[in-house]
Parts: sequence; C-alpha cells; structure tokens
Amino acid sequence: MSSADDFRAGLRAFLTDHHPGRRPKDPVARLAWQKAWLATLFDAGYAGPGWPREYGGMDLDFARQVIYQEEYAGARVPGPLGTGLGIAAPTLIAYGTPEQKERFLRPMLRGDSVWAQGYSEPEAGSDLSALRTTARREGDEYVVNGQKVWNSSADIADVLFTLVRTGPPDSRQDGISYLLIDAHAPGVGVRPLRDLTGDAHFCEIFLDDVRVPVADRVGPENGGWPLVRTSLGHERAAGAMNQAALYRRVLDELVELAHERGATADPLVRDRLADFEIRVTIMRLTGMRTIADIMAKGEPGPASSTARLFIVTFEQELHEFALELLGPYGILGRHDPHAVQRGRWVWGFLRTRASTIGAGTAEIQRNTIAEQVLGLPRDPVTPTTGRAR
Repeated sequence: MSSADDFRAGLRAFLTDHHPGRRPKDPVARLAWQKAWLATLFDAGYAGPGWPREYGGMDLDFARQVIYQEEYAGARVPGPLGTGLGIAAPTLIAYGTPEQKERFLRPMLRGDSVWAQGYSEPEAGSDLSALRTTARREGDEYVVNGQKVWNSSADIADVLFTLVRTGPPDSRQDGISYLLIDAHAPGVGVRPLRDLTGDAHFCEIFLDDVRVPVADRVGPENGGWPLVRTSLGHERAAGAMNQAALYRRVLDELVELAHERGATADPLVRDRLADFEIRVTIMRLTGMRTIADIMAKGEPGPASSTARLFIVTFEQELHEFALELLGPYGILGRHDPHAVQRGRWVWGFLRTRASTIGAGTAEIQRNTIAEQVLGLPRDPVTPTTGRAR
C-alpha cells in the first residue's frame, strides 16, 4: 500500500470511528455539536488540510489534499462553521501581522471562534467598491457606522471580517480598509433574514458607533482592496473539491430518484443524467486544478471564477431537473406529508435560486473570466469584482 493509500485509509478510519452522529434539530445543540466536532478534528491533527502547520493545519501536498476533500465529503460529517476558514484565513495568512495570526488563526480552525463576512451592503453588492459603511479614526480606535446584508452565520459569529470606508465618500476602492470587528461589541446588531426555503440562512448586520482597535485592521489603512481580491478569490475556490465530492453523491441520489420515478427508460432523461455525470467529473478536475494553483502561486487567481460559475449553474440545473422528475410532487414543500423524500429536492431548488448571486453574481464572474482569463477588453463601466454575501 502506498503512503497516499495509507493516508486515505487512516483518514477514513478516523472519520468513521469519531463520527459525531446525527445532526441535532435544536439550533443551540447543533452549534455545540458542530463545535465539538471541529475541536475533535483539530486536536487529532486532522484540521486545515492546506493550512501551514505553524497555525495548526496539516500542510498537505496536492495528492493528499485531494484525498482529504474526497474522504471528508464522503463521510457526511459537519463542515466548517461560519465563512472564515475559506475566506478570512487565507487573507490573514497573507497579510496579517504576526500578532494577528497568533491571536486569530488557531481558534478559528478549532471552531472556538466563529467568523462571518461583512462585505455586501443594501447599495453595494456587485459594485462592492461603492460601500458606505464608514470607519472614522479616533486615536487608537475606529468608530464604525453602517449596515451589511446577506451575511452567512452572522447570528452565531464571534468575529466579523468587514470592509469599511476610511477614505472620502467618493474614494471607491482607494478608500477601503479591512477590519476585524468583535461581533459581541456594543453597537453591533444582527437580524436574521428569511429566504425562499422558509429558513434564515442569511442576516443583516447593523453597526452603530462600534469601536474597533486600529490593531484589528488587516493591511494598511485605505489599502483593503487588494485584500478583497484575495478573499474573493479564495471564497470562489474554497471547497472546490469538497463540492465535487458532494455533488458526486447528490448525482447518485438523483439517478436513484429517476429509477424510483420510472423515468430512466426515457432516452432524454438518460441523456440529461449523462450530461450531469460529465459535469461532475469536470468539477472534480477543476477542483484539483484550483488546489494546484493555490499550492503553486499562493492564490487561486481569476480562474477561480470559472469554477464558481460552473458549480452554481450546475447545481441550479440539477435541482431544476429533479423537479421535472417529480412532476406535480415538485410543488410540495418539506412539511407536506406527501412530499417525496421529505421535500429535499424542492428545498434544494429553492435554495439554489440564490447560487448565481452569492459570492459575486454570475454576471460578475463572467466579466472576470472575460477580462482576466480570456484577455478581452475591459468594460470601463462594469465593476471588476463584487459579491452578495
């Protein structure tokens, strides 16, 4: 057995032997359950496959990172809490001070500290450089005022990694700074937002005279825009292999649904399933390329937009097809006693309506691909980066 095979076997055994069991329904119990799992991973040396060892990670080579993502997704164990691990952590590792790295990275990886992103605003989503949240410096502190929206995990967060305007109102990207804000500080308010699924996956954040130490600014004042691009690139690349492994399983379950509905005799149905099979394979290969780029260059680069765009359009089309297979049952929600598989496909369809908006709209991804990957002329009017999370 090769060393890579040994690693796969050891990881699989660990994930099996330490599986945390069924996810609790109660939100408080579920949060504690997930934190306990992340601590178990960290303490056993199985957290942060691509993180440097000095910050508690595994610092795996390319082949083992691929194995890790495949095995982790296949084990059906909890994923990371918040949005910090895949977005804020790479930014801190690249731009943070030694004190910031020592203070923040290990607790984030272990799940002791949950991070949430504060980028988008009611008037600044895709055009992120138009953000209005201000940070006025008073001595060794900033006084922050503004509002953020479409924030995942802000309701359970301990730290908000946030973009604020420290320059003049018309300074666009030249006046933006990157602040780490204590989510429990006076003046921070969080309100859940209910979405199409009936759940509250997002929040809006209100910042009212929130005082933030200057020491919690990452990078230079008014120099946050390069950090934004690092964050967004890693967000679009984060979990690419994990997503591929996830949708490998989901596609298998969709094939089972087609069999159950008696639809596989239809050659058009088989053709669609074959197309999804091809795209899952492409997704896996793209994820491998992304990992290789990060390991070689330290950044996923603009090509991460291709992976992001590919995944979000795929998951939308897959769930649309699932509802076609369900026919009239495709209008029944999770709580209807007649819903097929407890309405999971309907829930997935509703959830993925937002897929082409979050982490930068599909339109923004296409612009990035056109300008930075294909080298086409830049549109002087269209923002070059953006987000909606």
